[in-house]
Amino acid sequence: MPKIGILGGGQLGRMLLQAAANYPVETYVLENDAECPAAHLCHHFTKGDIKNFDAVYNFGKGLDAITIEIENVNVEALERLENEGVKVYPKPSVLRIIKNKILQKEFYRNHNIPSAEFIITNNLVELQEAENFLPAVHKIGEGGYDGRGVQLLRSKQDIAKGFDAPSVLEKMVPVYKEIAQMVAVNEKGETALYPPVEMLFDPVLNLLDYQLCPAEIDMKTLWKVEAISLTVAKSLNSPGIFAVEMFIDKNGEVLVNETAPRVHNSGHHTIEAHYSSQFDMLWRVILGYPLGNTDAILPSIMVNIIGAEGFSGTVKYEGLEETLRIENAFVHLYGKKQTKPGRKMGHVTILSKEKQELLHRSNKVKQLLQVKA
Repeated sequence: MPKIGILGGGQLGRMLLQAAANYPVETYVLENDAECPAAHLCHHFTKGDIKNFDAVYNFGKGLDAITIEIENVNVEALERLENEGVKVYPKPSVLRIIKNKILQKEFYRNHNIPSAEFIITNNLVELQEAENFLPAVHKIGEGGYDGRGVQLLRSKQDIAKGFDAPSVLEKMVPVYKEIAQMVAVNEKGETALYPPVEMLFDPVLNLLDYQLCPAEIDMKTLWKVEAISLTVAKSLNSPGIFAVEMFIDKNGEVLVNETAPRVHNSGHHTIEAHYSSQFDMLWRVILGYPLGNTDAILPSIMVNIIGAEGFSGTVKYEGLEETLRIENAFVHLYGKKQTKPGRKMGHVTILSKEKQELLHRSNKVKQLLQVKA
């Protein structure tokens, strides 16, 4: 049986392992926390730091292939493993580009992929000199995730909130809709596209609130979204699964915001709502099986379940039973022992033919299911 490693043991690793149960594969996980969501679902768990060269190299050298559930991993170790014949999904060359926001933006520019206008700032002095570029979004080059490492700078009064480190300063786009498109690419370069989803954000936490599939966009915009997503995936030149996050501006132009080279929050609904989930699809790519069917079984909405404000400590779920009574609501709890405000603790996917029904039930879930301590 092929031996496949996952770097990171959070909820994405957990859901990957749930899908792995359907295939002849021996699974390995590397993560610093022995109580992480993925720990008890893999065949072999190794406690170690995914950012440490030796930990990643020693973990990977006996494996057939490795994949990731977060970009912030030791790329040098993956490059050495790749040179020694271990397959890495996505290729380390992709991680080099993606994990650094500056390289990622330059990659879009070099491949004529539309994205918001930007300049690079190396420190706060350079940011102050770029005052005329505001209103803009300041994104730290390395290490930001889930809304962290991003600051909205509307006027010069906000400049102090910026980063005193290499960062991207990106022109603020008048956003009409935020869209994400999952693309799978296999070893032969064949591709499969999931229907794009429409993302609705929590304005306070800058975290995904819920998302609707399929996105409500006209045919012309859909073609643009699909064409741009395919260009991104093909230009990265690597097998794997990619979440291309895009803005549609007020003029109907489609701009790439960023890309995640892995399974992603914007694909969680595919577990119940599509014939082949994003997690199933990644195993098909890694194990060399045919790409799955990405069609939707029914329209869906997905609600992120996050730690409630004012609660930190051992997790307690309120309203779980009432939530499970909602027709066609599928609850996924990530098995995290500790909650804190804004932490992703689970998600609920709801299926229905009627959009109003989806919105109504998703609001009900948000009110009912509370994560407390």
